[in-house]
Amino acid sequence: MTYDSIIVGGGIAGLQAAIQLGRYGHRVLVIDAGYGRSTLCANYHNVLGYPDGISGEELRRTGRGQAESLGVEFAEGLAVRLAGSLDSGFRVGMRRLRPDERGARHPLAAHEPGGLGLPGDSGAGPDKEYTGATLLLATGVMDRFPELPGLRECLGHTVYVCPDCDGHEVAGRRTLVLGAGNPGAGMALTLRPRTDKLTFVNHERSPVNADLQEKLERAGIDTVAGPIAAILQDGGRIGGVELAGGGTLSAERGFLGFGGNAVHSGLAAQLGVERMENGHLLADPRSKETNIPGVYVAGDIGVHAEQLTVAMGEGAMAAIWMNKAIRKKNNLPHA
Repeated sequence: MTYDSIIVGGGIAGLQAAIQLGRYGHRVLVIDAGYGRSTLCANYHNVLGYPDGISGEELRRTGRGQAESLGVEFAEGLAVRLAGSLDSGFRVGMRRLRPDERGARHPLAAHEPGGLGLPGDSGAGPDKEYTGATLLLATGVMDRFPELPGLRECLGHTVYVCPDCDGHEVAGRRTLVLGAGNPGAGMALTLRPRTDKLTFVNHERSPVNADLQEKLERAGIDTVAGPIAAILQDGGRIGGVELAGGGTLSAERGFLGFGGNAVHSGLAAQLGVERMENGHLLADPRSKETNIPGVYVAGDIGVHAEQLTVAMGEGAMAAIWMNKAIRKKNNLPHA
C-alpha cells in the first residue's frame, strides 16, 4: 500500500500534521517510537485555552485518538532508512521496537547526538518498509541531562528546561540553574529578569567565557563550580541540591542548562536534506518544504523558537502544502 503521506515522528508537530492531512481525506501513516521531548512537560502553561496547563503526554494521547478517528494509521517503531523521491515515492524503512525499548521514553536515558534512536538503539536495519507520496520529518530534539538522583521526579514539575515555556514559574523564587559552562551561564542570565534569587551550579565545571562571567557578576548571580551529588526533593518538589564536595544549596525551583542537545536529523541526511551546522533542518518558511521536493519539516527539528504552539502551527502549515503536492501529483484540481 502506498500512503499519500508518511510522517516520521508522533510528537506535537507530527500529530497536528496528521490531523490536518486526515481531514483532507488522505491516507496517512505516522511512524513513532513514543519517545520525545513533549513527554518531558508535566504542564504546558502557555497554550491558549489551557489556563491550568496540559501535559505533553495528554496532548499526545488525545492527539493520537483524534488522528485515528480520521483514519490516520500509526506504526510503532524507529524509522532507520529513507530513500526515493517525489516522482518515485518515498520509501521509509522501519525497525520495530524491541520489548526492552517499549516504554523507554524517559529523556534522561542515553541517546545518540545527531541521530534518531531510542536508548540502546543498535543501528540495526529495517524489518518493515512503507511507501508514501510525500514525507514529513518531525523527529524533534532531545535535551541533554545528567543522571542525577532525584531529577526524574522533579523534571517538568519544579525543574524545567525551557525559559520561554516555564520562566514564569520561577518568578521571585529561589532558583538553581544546574548546567555546564556557557550554556548554563546563558540560562542563568536569561532567567535573571524573573528572579534575583539565582545561583548557577556549574556541574561539569566547564569553562565560562570572560564576557559571560562578567555579566553574571554584574547581574548578582552567584556561581558554584562543582558536581552535584543529588537533587533534594519530596514528591517532585525540589528543595535544593547536595553537592558532591559536601554541603547543600536550597531552592524552590530549578532549571537545566547543559547544552549539547541532540537534533534528530541524521535520518534526513540520507535524502540530502539541507542542514545547518547545528543539525537543524532548513525549509521554506511558508510551505515547510525542504530542498528535496516532497520532503517537509515541522517542529523542533526545524529552525524556530522550539515552542509547542509553534510546532503545532508548523505541522498544520506543512500539511496544507503537502495536500497541494498530493493533489498535483494525482492530477486533481489544485490552486
